[in-house]
Amino acid sequence: MRLIVGLGNPGKKYQGTRHNIGFAAVEKLADKYRLEFRKKAAFQGSIAEGQIGQTPVMLLMPLTYMNESGVSVRLLADYRQVDVSHLMIVTDDVALPLGQLRVRINSSAGGHNGLKSVEQHLQTDRYARLRIGVGDRQEGDLADHVLGPFSSEEEKLVPGVLDRVVRALEIWLEKGITSAMDFANKPNPSTPSIGDV
Repeated sequence: MRLIVGLGNPGKKYQGTRHNIGFAAVEKLADKYRLEFRKKAAFQGSIAEGQIGQTPVMLLMPLTYMNESGVSVRLLADYRQVDVSHLMIVTDDVALPLGQLRVRINSSAGGHNGLKSVEQHLQTDRYARLRIGVGDRQEGDLADHVLGPFSSEEEKLVPGVLDRVVRALEIWLEKGITSAMDFANKPNPSTPSIGDV
């Protein structure tokens, strides 16, 4: 069993924000494979379960708010006895340009409160994480930036970014972490910059 967790905040007011691109990614993966999310109070999250290729998977969107994401991850991982090597966390990263992906394992939370919470509750940083660049703020407050929506120009790029995320997750499921890193961590010449849109 593989567990893929998208990080974000529950509620309509957070839909479409930069901080919720992890939710958007796992929702896109679920849609592709016709997996349906259901709220599960016991795990403080929405869960979709099924098969992708030959691999049984669970998709999780914690409903704890970002800063307590680890609570939901730990509850589900413990209950389903998911080894940390079979866990992938998908999240936003303001330090990366929009659309740039980074797959890492055994790396720091980098100031991301969702990843800090996962690390705290799992008592390890030896899990895989796929960071999705959402663009560095030019000025102003960081919280306003990550909790704000994408610009109209950025919105045109997001579907293509999510397609690459889904592909990276499929590669991870099929071929493992090294192949996923090889795919995700190289520059993607087919992703246009905002100036090209």
